Amino acid sequence: MGITDEIKQSFKSGNNLIKLLYINIAVFLAVKIVGVIFFLLSAEQTFSFAKWFAVPADFSNLILKPWTIFTYMFLHLDFFHILFNMLWFYWFGMIFLSYFDEKKLLSLYLVGGLAGAALYILAFNIFPVFSNVLPNSLALGASASVIAIVIAVSVYAPDHTVHLLFLGPVKLKYIAIVTIAIDIISIASSNAGGHIAHLGGALYGYLFVQQYKKGKNINKGFDRFMDKLFTLFKPKPKIKVTYKRPMTDIEYNKEKVKKQKDVDRILDKIAKSGYDSLTKKEKEILFKNSH
Repeated sequence: MGITDEIKQSFKSGNNLIKLLYINIAVFLAVKIVGVIFFLLSAEQTFSFAKWFAVPADFSNLILKPWTIFTYMFLHLDFFHILFNMLWFYWFGMIFLSYFDEKKLLSLYLVGGLAGAALYILAFNIFPVFSNVLPNSLALGASASVIAIVIAVSVYAPDHTVHLLFLGPVKLKYIAIVTIAIDIISIASSNAGGHIAHLGGALYGYLFVQQYKKGKNINKGFDRFMDKLFTLFKPKPKIKVTYKRPMTDIEYNKEKVKKQKDVDRILDKIAKSGYDSLTKKEKEILFKNSH
């Protein structure tokens, strides 16, 4: 089995965490490969993935590219950006799956990303400080989706302990608090949109778990939508339907007599030559009619 076949098999047999990791990595590699091609053709400025797949804050741009509210959460342009996001996602995704099922992981990743995009767009259109950069502002990356999962599992299992390099055992609740604090104080940095999106994902992760503890799944409607969407693209099995006319009493009795004659002939053969003299087909006939 080649590397390509192994990757395909790993993707098909993997859970939603593995599938999302593969999708993010595949998109990153595709972006880089196409970027190299355009660079070699001296046309690197002709096509911009960020322009078409990152989510814009400006409503006038967003309305022309509505798909970006989904695509932005799979788009990374920088190696260290995707590296840290995917490591963070894998570590906390594994912890999340020890408390929740993989369907909830997928829906929380997607809806958490949508919540991050929503808060980012809302903030940039409300606060005057962003008015100058609003027309050209874009957000990209899986951070909001990942933070939604980090906060969700940290709120659900706050005392779950992980061992961090140089720090030793640390409870999830402290990781969550530090993560949120860093994002809040970093809003005044050059990446304000990214940190606001993180907070949107974190807020949704918190709300999800709080409702889940009450026996409510606020992702239920979204889950139904995704189930219908996946059903549309799922190949339908090719089933050949045949109809067999029921036998009449005369036909049934005739078939029964024929089977009995076959059995009698096989039994006579056993009496004369022993069981080992039977053919494979004769043994099958005898077995089927002995019950």
